[in-house]
Amino acid sequence: MFEPTAFTAIAGWDADPKLGAFEAFRRSAVHALEKPYRSGSLGIRFESFGEAYDAARNRPALTDVEAQAFFETFFCPLRVRPDNGQPHGLVTGFYEPIVEASPVRKQHFGTPLLKPPADLVPVDDANRPAGMDPYLAWARQTPDGLVEYHDRRAIESGALPFDELALAWLRDPVDAFFIHVQGAARLMLTDGTEKRVTYAAKSGQRFTGPGRVLLDRGELQADTVSMQSIRAWLETHPNRVQEILWQNRSYIFFREAPVSDPALGPVAAAKVPLTPGRSIAVDRLLHTFGTPFFVSSPTLQAFDHAPFARLMIAQDTGSAITGSARADLFAGSGDAAGVIAGVVNHPADFIALVPRAR
Repeated sequence: MFEPTAFTAIAGWDADPKLGAFEAFRRSAVHALEKPYRSGSLGIRFESFGEAYDAARNRPALTDVEAQAFFETFFCPLRVRPDNGQPHGLVTGFYEPIVEASPVRKQHFGTPLLKPPADLVPVDDANRPAGMDPYLAWARQTPDGLVEYHDRRAIESGALPFDELALAWLRDPVDAFFIHVQGAARLMLTDGTEKRVTYAAKSGQRFTGPGRVLLDRGELQADTVSMQSIRAWLETHPNRVQEILWQNRSYIFFREAPVSDPALGPVAAAKVPLTPGRSIAVDRLLHTFGTPFFVSSPTLQAFDHAPFARLMIAQDTGSAITGSARADLFAGSGDAAGVIAGVVNHPADFIALVPRAR
């Protein structure tokens, strides 16, 4: 899965300013004092980060040159071989939408973002009923035991009490759907306040993207599928929005979170705020949060109009992010970040920086 290499052999390594990556890494180092990350199955143990984490916590201010020296001192570069037999891995993009919302249901604000209902419980091999789909990680508690949770169609058709569970109300169900896809949003409330919502739980069913649905039905072509083209199609076919979106049975529930630093993204799975252009989501079953990855994608130029070659820090995950050479790049918050994230779907190569202590 890993092949040794050298920093001098990594194309673009010296050209990438690394202070932003160091600052993102340091945030994980500080969090690790409170709670360790789970080690991924590929063998990069959380414990091996101890020396690098200690050094990062003790050096809060570095130059780009010193940041590069930090990573070269504490880490060894290993190329990641894709586990699907392909010559390259894949990167996509995600972002934090910023949308107008109301704290209460009212005219023009009728689509809720919901907090987890009381009957939603995590399920694993210890409590999974016989015959329940092993994919499901959430279930519904009933007097007769655990059953599969309501899917998107059932929830949006009234299976849950919206007024009891709503954190906020949006104008547009398509906006709400894409907040589900991104897993977080910054809400500009009609009362003049601001709040952030981020992922808390999900109904558990498999995710089916609207792009795949529209592609399979011949509504879009493969070379034109992007978040922007999907939204444009839905806007011009308002009578078919439910039909398409209900093909995705997965439903996301949220929790409120503070906006402590507007320049940073939401607190994600690694329990630190995401850094625009420096945080990635990875397969957490394989990889260990906090691992730096140098990601190269010559055809990806949406971030800075140059071939993408950056040091990134693994700080999130997602149900669609599976495999050793697969990542979602966090583009930031707001519409401009959404434009970038919506077109990122490119082959990429990954180099994991593994602690020398390993």
